[in-house]
Amino acid sequence: MTEITSKYADFEGLRERAVALRREGLSRRQIRDRLKRHNNDLLNRLLEGEPAPEWTKRPNAKDDLRKKARELRLQGMTYDQIQVELGCSKGSISLWVRDLPKPPRRSREDASAIARRGWEATLHRRETERQQTRESARRETASLSDRELFLVGVALYWAEGSKSKPYRRSERVSFINSDPDVIGVFLTWLRLLGFTQEQLKFHVNIHETADVAEAERFWMAHTDADGSRFGKTTLKKHQPVTVRKNVGENYRGCLAIHVLQSADLYRRIEGWWYGIVGAALSPEPQNRT
Repeated sequence: MTEITSKYADFEGLRERAVALRREGLSRRQIRDRLKRHNNDLLNRLLEGEPAPEWTKRPNAKDDLRKKARELRLQGMTYDQIQVELGCSKGSISLWVRDLPKPPRRSREDASAIARRGWEATLHRRETERQQTRESARRETASLSDRELFLVGVALYWAEGSKSKPYRRSERVSFINSDPDVIGVFLTWLRLLGFTQEQLKFHVNIHETADVAEAERFWMAHTDADGSRFGKTTLKKHQPVTVRKNVGENYRGCLAIHVLQSADLYRRIEGWWYGIVGAALSPEPQNRT
């Protein structure tokens, strides 16, 4: 009971400091740095009920769109026309202008043309949003420490690399993938661990109907490896009844990477992976902050 009371008192004292800093006008980041508490769940509890200072609030980008949409509606434009002009969804437009009078009905031909332009505008808006989301997410991971790259490589291998089975023990590091970026990350990870090309062997795996020579040249250039490090290419027999999707000039098969004399590395990877699993599933969230 004494321990519980002590923890409660510590929390209340920390909350008083957090609330006081909030009322002084500090942002969440500033409060986090002042208190040296980097657990977001704890920070949420400490600041519960305390509004953010005005200077941290971003202006609503849709306020200008709403104003413009209402102006266009008063000019007699339909939802489709407003969508073409502003590039926003008709659902949003409906909420913004539903209290305004409706424009006169148009002919079927005009309505069809407007609807088509509206759909094109919607597709353009969605693609723009996709690109913005991807770019924003890319910037969040644009830099990696060696520690972060190490963990990425362990998880990548355990997802895509070969693994020893109880019914087929094979403690060797072999990795195969068709994505050049995935291959690049894995090779960078191996270099981080101190492995050189002299300790690697490569094999191309590809359908026999593809441009085998071009695929071999591509993977040699992509890995910057000497041709002597490449073994014989494995050709997959073509099945006429199978409708293949992986065709075209960008199809270059898969590249298999084998690390020579890698039993010890394989055992370490297995241990690293289960260390990650144990840490991730730990009931103590502070271990992950």
